[in-house]
Amino acid sequence: MAVVLNGNARQVTDELVESFDRLVGRGDLFLSRSLDEAHGIALDIVESGYPVVLTGGGDGTFVQMVTSISKEARSLNQEPPSFGLLRLGTGNSLAWALGAGTSRKGVFADLARLRHDSAHRNVRLIEAQDLLTPFAGAGFDALGLKHFHEVRSLVRRLPWIGKRATGAVSYAISIPMLTIPELALRPRLEVRIVNHGAAERLDLHGQPQGRPIEKGEVIFEGPCIAALVSTIPYWGFGVRVFPFAENRPPDRFCLRVVASNPLHVAAHMLSAWKGTYRHENLIDVYAEDVELQFDEPTAIEIGGDPAGMTRSMRARLHPEPIKLIDYAAP
Repeated sequence: MAVVLNGNARQVTDELVESFDRLVGRGDLFLSRSLDEAHGIALDIVESGYPVVLTGGGDGTFVQMVTSISKEARSLNQEPPSFGLLRLGTGNSLAWALGAGTSRKGVFADLARLRHDSAHRNVRLIEAQDLLTPFAGAGFDALGLKHFHEVRSLVRRLPWIGKRATGAVSYAISIPMLTIPELALRPRLEVRIVNHGAAERLDLHGQPQGRPIEKGEVIFEGPCIAALVSTIPYWGFGVRVFPFAENRPPDRFCLRVVASNPLHVAAHMLSAWKGTYRHENLIDVYAEDVELQFDEPTAIEIGGDPAGMTRSMRARLHPEPIKLIDYAAP
């Protein structure tokens, strides 16, 4: 198997790379520090015919590699390899869904196990702005990522604390102190969501309700604090932003529009974290293909990484499932 480490991830130290080099083998370990390097690595991996590729980093590292490798494989009429994650990033939403190890010891245990056993399951991803991703969105999540990076950059400069602070610490500071107050004070995100495939609305318990949504029909139009899509329950650090993702039909993803007041969400942060937060202004839909149209250039995130400013984002369920290593499998 090939192992691709994100050289920019904080946990990917020289010591870690040396340990991986001994365990995996020099020829099978790849270190990527830029998109250009990632594309070159993807081509090498496909041409070498690796059956399994592990990415060491966060969700963004996985998104870049699975997108590049899948494109290279299709261009050569090859079947894409199976993919797995080693939890070496910050949010690691997909790693939560797959049961990957949480500590450095757990990461090496996952890697050692995969030398003998690679149980996998098929996972559907979303194609957004030419990237394959388990989740994407605009509003709260994109703004929260911006604040997280600002706080993390500051925290890392602090003596003593900076060396020990985790990504969770930066999130714990940035979300309540920066993101929630800014959302409460500034005008809400204005979005128009148009359906382009099969779709159905859900009630507060995640059950389909009413008639199917027609193609071309507007699912939602108005102000909100977030418009999100996902095929997995988690957003990061085990936060169950998409509690209905586990029961979704295999040919749908979850669309969630958070139109409730940000202060109300903040007051119920624990239930929002657990996925039990319910509100009449929380709109949930099982969808196949939607377009998010914004009234002005808006920051979006794809796979937990900032993806620039745009006035529209198309989110479609990718037709082919990706084989992912499932650490929770027997």
